[in-house]
Amino acid sequence: MNALSSAAPQFEAQRSNPRLAQWLQQFPPEVFSERAYQSIELMERYSIELAIDLSRQLNLVERLRKWRSTDELCRLLSFQPRFKFALRWILERLVESGCAEAQTNRNIRFYRLRYSPWEADLKRFHAVGLSIDPANAATLDLLDHAASLYLAVASGQQSGDHNLLGPQGVPLWLNYFHNDNSTYAVNNWVGAVSAVDHLSTGHGLRILEVGAGTGSASEILLQLLAERRLLPRIERYLITEPNAYFRRCSQRKLAGQYPNLALEWAPLNLDLPWNTQGITAGEFDLVYAVNVMHISKNLLFSLNEARSALADDGWLVIGECVRPYDNQPIYPELMFQILDSFTNVQTDPEVRPNPGFLTAEQWRRAFSRAGFKHARVAPDIDRIREIYPHFFTGAICGQNSA
Repeated sequence: MNALSSAAPQFEAQRSNPRLAQWLQQFPPEVFSERAYQSIELMERYSIELAIDLSRQLNLVERLRKWRSTDELCRLLSFQPRFKFALRWILERLVESGCAEAQTNRNIRFYRLRYSPWEADLKRFHAVGLSIDPANAATLDLLDHAASLYLAVASGQQSGDHNLLGPQGVPLWLNYFHNDNSTYAVNNWVGAVSAVDHLSTGHGLRILEVGAGTGSASEILLQLLAERRLLPRIERYLITEPNAYFRRCSQRKLAGQYPNLALEWAPLNLDLPWNTQGITAGEFDLVYAVNVMHISKNLLFSLNEARSALADDGWLVIGECVRPYDNQPIYPELMFQILDSFTNVQTDPEVRPNPGFLTAEQWRRAFSRAGFKHARVAPDIDRIREIYPHFFTGAICGQNSA
C-alpha cells in the first residue's frame, strides 16, 4: 500500500441528464426535481465520507495493508460474524472512492488499500445537504445516528435493533419515513403511481397494504386515488403493520383525513401464513407494499402468500429501493444493515444472493418464480442505470395468474 493519503475528490452536483425525463414521464415532475436529484448525489457522497470515517473508527486501515476478506477481518478485529455485511458495504465504498481495490477469488471478495483514506469532512457535507434542501436533515440525521452505532454493534456491545428502533431512534425514523423527506418520498410516489396504473376498471376495489409503517405510502396512494376520482370505488382498504405504535400513528392520521372511507388496520407478519392472520385467499384486487418485501425471511414464501391473497388477475405492486448493479453499495444501506431484520434472511443464488436490496432482474426472477405473470419494473431501471447509476427507486409489479 502506498503510504500517501489519497486526496478527497471534489463534490459538485451536476444537473441531471436530460434523457432521464423520457423514462420518468409517468411520474409527477416534482418527484424527480433537480433538488431531489442533487439531494441523492449528496447522500451518496456523504455516505462515502461516513465510510471513510468508519474505516478509521473500526481500525480497518492497518489491517488492509494486505489482501483481506470480510470474514478474515471480522476474526482479526473480533467483530460479530453478522457484521460482515456492513463491513463489506464500507469496503465497497472505499473501492468506489479509489482508496481501496478488490478482487474475487473462488466467489470470495478480497480487499486491500491503495492509499490511506483522506480525512472525512462530515460537517461540511452535512451543511451542503441542508443547503440543497433543509428537509434533507431527516436522512442526514438518521445516517449519522446509524453510523455512531457501528463500532458498538461490530464488537457486540450493543444491538442495532435495540438502538436504532429504540426511544432515541424512533423519532429519527418518523422524520425519515415522511413525505416531506424527498429522498424517501420518491419511493412512495413511484409505488403509488404504478399501483394506480394497474387498478382494474369497472368494479369496486379491495386493497391490502403490507408493512405500512406510519402511513406515508398509504397517504400518497390515497392522494392519487382521490385525484383520479377512484375513492368512491374502494370497498375495502386493509392497512397492515406489525408495529403497534406505527399502526396507531397511521390510523390517527388517515382516519382523520378520510373519515368516510372503508379503512381498516391490523397487524400482519410477512413470515407467517397470511390465512392464519385474517387474510382470505382471493380477496384483494391489489396487494401493495413499499420498502417491506426485502426484509421477508423467505422472499418466495411471502410473494406466494401475497399472490394467494389476490383475486384472479389482481396485482401485487411493491415499491422498493432497487440496486442498479450487482454488489453496488447504496447510501440507504448504512441505516439498515445493522438491523437483524435486514440481514437475517434466507438467501437464494437466483433471486436473493445477498440480504437487503435486490436488482431489477432479481426482482423479476423472484416474481416469476412465485407464479406472477407480466412481472415488470417501473421505471425502466435497466436503461436508466446506463446514464445515471444512482437511481435506486422502482416499483415491481406482477399479476396473479388465474
